[in-house]
Amino acid sequence: MSLIILIALTSVLQLKNFNPENYSLLCLGDSYTIGQSVKTNGRFPEQTVSLLNKTKSHFESPTIIAGTGWTTKNLIDAIEKNNLQQKYDYVTLLIGVNDQFRGIDTAIYAANFEKLLLTAIKYADEKKNHVIVLSIPDYGVTPFANYSCASAELISNEIDTFNSINKRIAAEYKVHYIDITAISRKAKDDTTLLADDGLHPSGKMYMLWAELVGNYIINHTR
Repeated sequence: MSLIILIALTSVLQLKNFNPENYSLLCLGDSYTIGQSVKTNGRFPEQTVSLLNKTKSHFESPTIIAGTGWTTKNLIDAIEKNNLQQKYDYVTLLIGVNDQFRGIDTAIYAANFEKLLLTAIKYADEKKNHVIVLSIPDYGVTPFANYSCASAELISNEIDTFNSINKRIAAEYKVHYIDITAISRKAKDDTTLLADDGLHPSGKMYMLWAELVGNYIINHTR
């Protein structure tokens, strides 16, 4: 699969007579973006850049504002604290699992997510098609869910509810939306998609995300 994606990306670049220049990527999120339980080069932002740099493009190392356990409010606070001044060619936003896990009201999540999306659009220099929202993965299929107070079915249903919110808001602002929830649910039958902690994705799953993100970026890079 990875080889097929790489060939496709290379072909697109050749057809477009792509001129190499440096590009930047900002990734906003939580443990899924910081890559809890995997090495740095196994995280999806780094794997995305690695895939892109195997083509004729050149992306700098990704800038990441993310942390394990972060809710939308935590991410808002962290962005304000970092006070980034530059604009980025592409921005990803993946946030919400900890809002769901902590039982934060969906109305609060919606308001915070919209604020974060507007921030992402600002950092993308108002280029909405250069902002990528990723859906929340479903940890209900992981061994960790066995130790949760909620059932796997309830977790999955709540994840779907939160994703319906972020997908709706993404559509309202006309940014790109990538569903990685379906990929995360494959971990129910394939434990190689999970890290050793039995909760977070492995580098293998992050690669699947990176292929989707990278494929979109290369088709919108001029």
